Amino acid sequence: MLTLHLHPTTLLFRSTFRISREAKDSSQSLIVTISDGTFTGYGEASSHTYYQKNMTDMHQHLMNCTDFLSEITDFHPEELWPQLRERVQHDMFALCALDNALWDLWGQRQGKPLYQCWGLSTNNTVPSDVTISIGPIAEVLARLDDYPDWPIYKIKLGTAEDIPIMETLRTHTTATLRIDANCAWSTETSIAHAEKLAALDVEFIEQPLHAENWDGMKQLRTNSPLPLIADESCVIETDVDRCVDTFHGINIKLLKCGGLTPARRMITRARELGLSVMMGCMSESSIGMSAIAQLLPLLDAVDMDGAVLIRNDPAQGAHLVKGACVYPRENGLGIRLRVK
Repeated sequence: MLTLHLHPTTLLFRSTFRISREAKDSSQSLIVTISDGTFTGYGEASSHTYYQKNMTDMHQHLMNCTDFLSEITDFHPEELWPQLRERVQHDMFALCALDNALWDLWGQRQGKPLYQCWGLSTNNTVPSDVTISIGPIAEVLARLDDYPDWPIYKIKLGTAEDIPIMETLRTHTTATLRIDANCAWSTETSIAHAEKLAALDVEFIEQPLHAENWDGMKQLRTNSPLPLIADESCVIETDVDRCVDTFHGINIKLLKCGGLTPARRMITRARELGLSVMMGCMSESSIGMSAIAQLLPLLDAVDMDGAVLIRNDPAQGAHLVKGACVYPRENGLGIRLRVK
């Protein structure tokens, strides 16, 4: 018998988080726990305006699974995923929270960290970037100073000053720089910017065009000197194949795709198609970051700085030290809630 509980919380950002389409100082989140009476697994689902996810709907969709879970004793998360998808009415954010919590619980039952259950080693994982919000040059530099000595910075762009901002940043740091435009640029702007950003030794550009501008992405991919990574254009498993002729790689978000179960399949498919694989976060706490950490050995790049950007993290688990992931000793996802 599995017992489901939901714990709403508000995550507070250390500073206003701005991208090309919105700015926010906080994020609403649901912490999901699934217990078998001995072990408790943790998952997380956050609200999101762009994907039209709100706390009320997610709460209801999750509660639809209560009776189903109460009848389960032995399980494997992969086998439960399609059944849960129907019960949450294909709400991938809610499904992600359930799936991750079940994997956490399952890993604890195996007596190992989840990545070890999957036969993975954390000896040679890539470092995470830390995100610098969109803003005027002075503000961007101030945010850079908030996170000194990180090996990689992901810079949010989408203003008339994008190139001057990047030129100024490059004079202040030799660190790796990544760009995320969050759909803000046109095809013509992207082509022009890509040339200048390549001269500034930028690593790659994430989602420059609108998510459905596939023709523009084909043109850009042909003309861009920098790798292009899909984010808003790659949401669920079936999107991976669409990215082959339009992007060089994909950024998988656990909340968007429905959790660790489909994310593993997306990684496998991307490798088959010759796409590079990145994973990112969506304003989650250490609960979400600890889930990403389990797949870190399979990634080419990662943006798992969600817990770094908030000031009231409700949990402990995998965490970053100057971009390097430090794994907890606990089994499963290794999560512990902080005592309030």
